[in-house]
Amino acid sequence: MALTREQKLEVIGKYGKGATDTGSTEVQIALLTTQINALSAHLQNNNKKDFSGQRGLLKAVGQRKRLLTYLEKKNYEGYKELIQKLGLRR
Repeated sequence: MALTREQKLEVIGKYGKGATDTGSTEVQIALLTTQINALSAHLQNNNKKDFSGQRGLLKAVGQRKRLLTYLEKKNYEGYKELIQKLGLRR
């Protein structure tokens, strides 16, 4: 489930430092969270046998976990703020 251009621009505008800030850790985590939420909804809505979707979801969750660990080590205050904004339980 790919995100549309408008969805990506909205997330970048909300969590980025500027309009062209697409590579910062915070933006990457926010984009992955949006993708994870979309995939979770897709798999819960009568698509339980979409195994490639399940694999993609697990890969995205693992990538987000690694990025969150990196952010926690580098910028703890930013980490706490981001997980609160995104509503993550960590």
